Amino acid sequence: MLVAAAVCPCPPVLVPEVASGAAPELDGLRAAALDAVGVLAAARPDRLVVVGPAEQAGRGPHGQGAVGSFRGFGVDLEVSLGAAAEPAPERRLPPSLSVGAWLLARTDFADAPVEGLGVGEPLSGDRCAQVGREIAASAERVALLVMGDGSACRTVKAPGYYDERAEDFDAAVARALGAADTAALAGLDAELAYALKASGRACWQVLAGAAQDAGLRGELLREEAPYGVGYFVAAWS
Repeated sequence: MLVAAAVCPCPPVLVPEVASGAAPELDGLRAAALDAVGVLAAARPDRLVVVGPAEQAGRGPHGQGAVGSFRGFGVDLEVSLGAAAEPAPERRLPPSLSVGAWLLARTDFADAPVEGLGVGEPLSGDRCAQVGREIAASAERVALLVMGDGSACRTVKAPGYYDERAEDFDAAVARALGAADTAALAGLDAELAYALKASGRACWQVLAGAAQDAGLRGELLREEAPYGVGYFVAAWS
């Protein structure tokens, strides 16, 4: 059963070493993300699953101790998903799960098993919901750390350039995350999300499936778009 969830953005610049001189710009977002992850620790789960968007090579399950790095972003920094395992899993974490692992390492998380799941953007809403239900049923007390970003089309300098639909899409996501509205998340338009380059759509719909009938309450801790990309932080408990 799902007992808690934290929703966080996954840009590698959330890691100060990657952001370098721009790190202070994201101090508020970073602090909110750490607060949200703290909610997971307080729930004392039996199992924690970090869910994040991934390209083909990073999709599927990642076991405890899986290693990721930020070398591709110019920083010689490695992270581990939960406690180190011997031997360490061979598969490397995708960037979104690496950011999640970095957040977990900076909180007093309980000693629950930690696993990762890389989710592909094309995954249908129905399949996302099924995956979420399976995760929620996997232990008596399950927590989710859900990584993902909103639209990347909020300004002309955004990665996806400007799209007038982006602000309304992000506003709907923010309302749904703040209200723990699983129906609204499940109803997100996958084609629109793809057009707006919203990497979090499938992951949020996994959360919606996991939280169905769980009776969780949500709180939106942060919403901003500093680089023309929608970033959200929410806690469900």
